[in-house]
Amino acid sequence: MAKLIDEAKNYESKAKVNNIADLKEVSTDLDVKDEVEAEFPYKYIVVDGQKYRIPGSVLGSLRVILDENSKLAKFKVKKTGEGMETRYTVIPLA
Repeated sequence: MAKLIDEAKNYESKAKVNNIADLKEVSTDLDVKDEVEAEFPYKYIVVDGQKYRIPGSVLGSLRVILDENSKLAKFKVKKTGEGMETRYTVIPLA
């Protein structure tokens, strides 16, 4: 029988979702999907068969950029900080 402490130390989440900031660039034409994991809803895109979560702040920043440049085709996201201090910067590319 395993101890709780050992299980916790060896735990790895089976549902790995990457972050949109992990991508070199993102097309504005990608389909956005919805998912709920452990009662936590989130939006994501699929690139090369991998899921990439889209933080709400990224969507908000992208909306502001699209209000000024509705023809934006690509952007990237820079992530700084960790946990509750995480910040995302949306950078228009083309």
